[in-house]
Amino acid sequence: METNNLVRNYAAKAAQTALFRSVYLWMTLALVITGFVAMYVAKSYALISMIAQNSIMFWGILIAELGLVMYMSARINRISFTTATLLFIAYSVLNGVTMSILFMVYTLSSIATTFFVTAGTFGAMALFGYVTKKDLTRIGSLCIMGVIGLIIASVVNLFLQNSMMDMIISYVGVLLFVGLTAYDSQKIKQLLGGDDIEVNETTQKIALMGALTLYLDFINLFIYLLRILGDRK
Repeated sequence: METNNLVRNYAAKAAQTALFRSVYLWMTLALVITGFVAMYVAKSYALISMIAQNSIMFWGILIAELGLVMYMSARINRISFTTATLLFIAYSVLNGVTMSILFMVYTLSSIATTFFVTAGTFGAMALFGYVTKKDLTRIGSLCIMGVIGLIIASVVNLFLQNSMMDMIISYVGVLLFVGLTAYDSQKIKQLLGGDDIEVNETTQKIALMGALTLYLDFINLFIYLLRILGDRK
């Protein structure tokens, strides 16, 4: 009996390790795809002009991105892992297209510097969320409500064009996504931390959605840090 328990515990630990590895591998893959697509589009005068000058296309891509995330979140239990993976990759490509605009606004050196600052901050908070014994649910809930307020403030500032408000939004955005990174890391650990966890299609889809969540945290943290640290052309 004791031997069987040891075998099950070992199998569960091995499955957890494999699933956690896949979370960060998928997240890294998405970031690489987004980065390469953004650089490719930014180097093409025809493509970048088409996106920058055609507001309908730009907003259409943003709406498509939002639709993909909402669809994946709502239908993840019904679609196959292969379909979910293709949607995840498609989202990272579309996000790369929209983020190509950043190369028109900021210098390449400041984008690179901000990326490394983001990576360090993200890594530290993800590790904190994974190892801490403190329940971060309350902090996560507050951050989620804060993000909703941040979106409303950003929309209002589109009309006000207030530089001070824009800077405040950027600093608040950094704080909120730092908190969300730690919270989401802990949540993923809890979802994949059962004693009877095993690698199957269901847990692979959980890992993929975890990767999407952390990817979004990283991208948003990067954008808000870039607005603070970036050198404009």
